[in-house]
Amino acid sequence: MSRRRAQLLVSAAAWLGFVVITVWTMAFLAGVVVPRTVDGPHRTTIVHAIAVDLALVLFFALQHSVMARRQVKSWLRRWIPAALERTTYVLATDICLALLLVLWQPWGGRIWQAEGSISVIAWSLFAVGWALAVCSTFAVDHLELVGLRQAGWAAARDPGQTADLYVGGLFAVVRHPLMTGLVLAFWATPRMGASHLVFALAATGYIAVGIRFEERDLRTTFGAAYDDYAARVPALVPRLPIRRGSTHSPARTRRT
Repeated sequence: MSRRRAQLLVSAAAWLGFVVITVWTMAFLAGVVVPRTVDGPHRTTIVHAIAVDLALVLFFALQHSVMARRQVKSWLRRWIPAALERTTYVLATDICLALLLVLWQPWGGRIWQAEGSISVIAWSLFAVGWALAVCSTFAVDHLELVGLRQAGWAAARDPGQTADLYVGGLFAVVRHPLMTGLVLAFWATPRMGASHLVFALAATGYIAVGIRFEERDLRTTFGAAYDDYAARVPALVPRLPIRRGSTHSPARTRRT
């Protein structure tokens, strides 16, 4: 097997894992189809369950954050082809999330239970959150985000393209649409159990920390252009744009 074909297969496997994990997480939080859900039957003591669940979230957070650092990326390039750098990150994320979904320990009672029209609204917001999260990956560059473009499934972006800050589309109403969608999906449920609450709190806390570091990097990269953008567009709560900025370009830069 040629090196190029191997890279294509590995990157495709990482992308397929990304799709499977995304759908699996939807079912995990909705409490349907999959055998182990966020608020499923108790299997152990509360103390043990909380310890395991927090450790799983922390493990994912560390992997997702550490592997995104420039120093770690530089180190990885010594061992893996540059074309598979992003694929390696996606594969590691797939594995960490799969472990979380498989090993999650439900515990505790119901925090709230909604019925009727409120339940319909909650499920609708859940669906909107996931739709926004998925759409936001295409609003940037889905193929690059999941490593397919780098591995050769699509042509590389023109190096002559500018890398100006992109503030069009979804980014005209919220600075971090992916995170907005995920937070909405984590919290929008008609049945909130204690273990779901821990998941939502821990995941939202990690997102808040992640956004802070990402904002720092974006300000370092784009300077005053990002300051102006941040002054006009909220970070997580969408708002219709009052006026269009002058700093956007057709080029999209990956923000995650």
